[in-house]
Amino acid sequence: MKTPQAIAHPPETVEGWYALHQVFRWKPEVQAGLDPARGLTQRPWDDYDNGFTVWVELIGSTADIMLVHFRPTLEAIGKCQLGRGRSDPDLGLELVYSFLSVTEAGLYHITAQLAAEAERRGGEIGDEQYAAQLNERVRAELDSDNVKRRLFPRPPADMPYVCFYPMSKRRQSGQNWYALSLAERSRLMQAHGMTGRKYAGRVQQVITGAIGFDAWEWGVTLFARDPLDFKKLVTDMRFDEVSAKYAEFGEFYVGKILVTD
Repeated sequence: MKTPQAIAHPPETVEGWYALHQVFRWKPEVQAGLDPARGLTQRPWDDYDNGFTVWVELIGSTADIMLVHFRPTLEAIGKCQLGRGRSDPDLGLELVYSFLSVTEAGLYHITAQLAAEAERRGGEIGDEQYAAQLNERVRAELDSDNVKRRLFPRPPADMPYVCFYPMSKRRQSGQNWYALSLAERSRLMQAHGMTGRKYAGRVQQVITGAIGFDAWEWGVTLFARDPLDFKKLVTDMRFDEVSAKYAEFGEFYVGKILVTD
């Protein structure tokens, strides 16, 4: 019989705001050089309790504009989608890609700890004691300022550059992330997180979960003062074991914030 640590058990997660990334290109008839931010007013930096939208002018992409929406509910995201839908005659933009997800903090370490404790006492993942301990740990995490920043991000006033990309974990024979034990995935993710911490203060990272929402499993949105930090961070992370063996990446969208509303 498999022990709790040997079972390919999913990590517990906590979620916050829903997110929608919309990528547009100019319609052919639109005059080049049209200002996509015309008529928009920059909101004060302390006015983001109910989410926000970032307008990004894309650089080096086949598309032109990316809108990144964060909102408390799926219905509120739906209103954003309708406001900037498949065809916007006012701005002359045409939707070419969208990505729906929700801000997420994965509790790999906590889940692995509780699973190990359940194994030592002869219990199992999900039993009454496990559930009580998990609820207590989740409440503590939700009170943490670090987790609050991850679930309810605010646009950094001094980081005008944005990079977004979707990603998934591999499920190939011999490289199946989902077949690894919980303890092994926890170890790999802890090492991965240490790489990201080296860029604290230089890059703000927002991780969004998309399993059940999109073909890709996660979205990564990065804000930085220097766009070269995107290259350095992603390069470092690709040399981590978790990315080298198990990560698949989608298209990258990079640009500069026009306005935040």
